[in-house]
Amino acid sequence: MGRKRCEWKIHADPISPELKQRQYARKKLVGDFCNNSDALSFLGKNRTFYDIPKHELENLIVDDRHGIIYCYVPKVGCTQWKRVMIVLSESLKVNGVPYKNPLDISHRDTHARTNVVFLNRFSKQVMKEKLEKYTKFIFVRHPYVRLISAYRDKFVRGEQYFYTSYGVHMLKKYGNNSRPPANVKVAHDAGILPSFSNFIQYVTDPETLKHGLFDEHWRQMYRLCHPCQINYDFIGKMETMEEDAEHLLRILHVDNIVKLPPGYTNRTTESWVREWYANIPDEWKRKLSKIYESDFKLFGYSEPQNLLREKV
Repeated sequence: MGRKRCEWKIHADPISPELKQRQYARKKLVGDFCNNSDALSFLGKNRTFYDIPKHELENLIVDDRHGIIYCYVPKVGCTQWKRVMIVLSESLKVNGVPYKNPLDISHRDTHARTNVVFLNRFSKQVMKEKLEKYTKFIFVRHPYVRLISAYRDKFVRGEQYFYTSYGVHMLKKYGNNSRPPANVKVAHDAGILPSFSNFIQYVTDPETLKHGLFDEHWRQMYRLCHPCQINYDFIGKMETMEEDAEHLLRILHVDNIVKLPPGYTNRTTESWVREWYANIPDEWKRKLSKIYESDFKLFGYSEPQNLLREKV
């Protein structure tokens, strides 16, 4: 038999105290808000894990080979982390050989739900056992920047599914266009697409909230990953992705076999928000603040100063 490859490096330098403190602070913040009934209230906060319907656990990906669970949040580097999970779990093979390089995995294969193992395929009891034994991680992002990223990716770039499912409705209801083209390419060629203001109107519309029409690309992060019911061992942030990724892979003891591929770009959060939200009415901003309040507080984000023209 051949020698088994070593999956982690021997590091001369220990993980820095600053990185350890960063994780301690992030996890403590979540724990404090989840355990304090007065500090923050949101729907489902006080549920037990067994109370969560299985379909609400569809973002948790499992690697049984290494004992890892990843809760993916769209628009937070999830394409690259899914690729890493596929390599680690060896869940996708070519001619019987598992992928070794995350960058070799196509975008389509990365997001095909058949190419990864989801936690909610198991019974609640087995899910609970895996959650207790495995190392669990999540990556989060400033809520308002995540909305910008979702809008650019799904509506500016022009995906037929998102245009048909959401864009046409936005144009009709908020864009003063009673008969938008059915085809996204035809619409884009004619310069017809929902504006960012239309998108924010949709997200803050009471009808959208009433009917729960929140696609995962703009659904609140706490609703995707349930941090009050699942005790995450590692909380990474898009804003510190490079350092956090290196730290995480060392903790997981897989840094010798896989690296997080490049592929994320991130401008300064405050400048993005001020630029994109400059023409959004204060009333809508207040609604947004309320909708994403739990994400802001749980994950330690603050709303950019001077975002509101008028203070309340």
